[in-house]
Amino acid sequence: MNPSSTPRKRLRNRLMLAFAGFTLVVATLFGLYVAVFAYAVEDMFFNGLLEREASEQLQHHAQTGAWKAPRESWMQVIESATDLPDSIASTLAREPRRREFPGSAGRHYHLQRLQPDAAAEPAWLLAEVSQLLVVRPQRAGLFQLLAWSGVAVIALALLLGAWLAGRTTAPLSRLAQLVDNTGPDHLPAVHAQRFADDEVGVLARGLEALIIRIRAFVIREREFTRDASHELRTPLAVIRGTTERLARDPSLSPAAQQGLSHIRQSTLQLEQTVSMLLALAREQALPATGGPNRILPIIERVIIEQSPLLDDKQIELDIDVPFAASSTQPMAVLQVLLANLIGNAFAHTTAGTIRIAAEGEQLHITNPGDSISNQALDAFSKGANSTGFGLGLSIVHRLCEQHGIALDIRHDDGLTSVAFPLLPAPATP
Repeated sequence: MNPSSTPRKRLRNRLMLAFAGFTLVVATLFGLYVAVFAYAVEDMFFNGLLEREASEQLQHHAQTGAWKAPRESWMQVIESATDLPDSIASTLAREPRRREFPGSAGRHYHLQRLQPDAAAEPAWLLAEVSQLLVVRPQRAGLFQLLAWSGVAVIALALLLGAWLAGRTTAPLSRLAQLVDNTGPDHLPAVHAQRFADDEVGVLARGLEALIIRIRAFVIREREFTRDASHELRTPLAVIRGTTERLARDPSLSPAAQQGLSHIRQSTLQLEQTVSMLLALAREQALPATGGPNRILPIIERVIIEQSPLLDDKQIELDIDVPFAASSTQPMAVLQVLLANLIGNAFAHTTAGTIRIAAEGEQLHITNPGDSISNQALDAFSKGANSTGFGLGLSIVHRLCEQHGIALDIRHDDGLTSVAFPLLPAPATP
């Protein structure tokens, strides 16, 4: 299934379900009101006849002192509650206000109390109306008719909802298809004038303006990275070539040769760092090297480079990394990662032991001192003892996200431990 069609179908289905749900509720309420109305009208009809007959019976009793035969054959006057049929008397004792009673064999009764005066015993006007009922015999058919009518109305609501949902979501679907799979190298042309002047049109105009700004930003970013790549790599190449020519001069002293070696190594690291930073700016991961990179030589070079941060500090280094410990990450990534993490440990430790150890399949850098908070991973966030610009840990965080490195930061008993995975060292035979 095309992912771009999913949002429209989900929105359309929700609109259709909303129409159907609303129609179902309305149809149910309408059917309930119809049933209640039919029952109420039928009961009012019988109660009205009983009240009219009761009025005539009371008038006759006041004149003669006796009850007369009711006008309707399905009515009768019962002078004692105990003579009421089908256990009506027991039900009436529990519910004195009740006027309607079901009987056996399908009989149904309506009851009206006859009270001549306060001193006389009451009588009862009883109507057996089972042969006169209209609603109850038709109840099954009525409910079936209401059910089928509800189904038909719901089907009509679904069709209307599908048509209206499709008409409503079509512009939004076109807009979703335009922006689907958008990336820095594939920015769509929205053309907001093709959309109506409604909420979707407002969204389209906003997206069009945003995409224009993003396209201009991408162009500026590409031009910057292209120019920075040229301007930075050219002098680095000159430095490397010059150091290589000077290294072939036999008149140089051993100290000068060692200095040139350090310059040449630093130049190589700078070239790798420039490549890494440019790839990071372009949202590209650096390609993996041909094989695993030994981690211990990189740690040693980083310690030498970051050693000025240890001046005038009572700090001991505990390095427990086997020579076989390796990582498949690119050399430039490892260089920047270790330089920032080890440099951060050096900068934020005033005294104590900094331990760099390969434990299991992870490299741990542990130091006493200030802990690394989540805010420290943001750009330009600096600690109290930081002398940089607050970008080191931010670069580390972005590198780890881009290359899938699980960076684990923990604080325990005044110690800060930073760990990331390595290749396990091969077993010694």
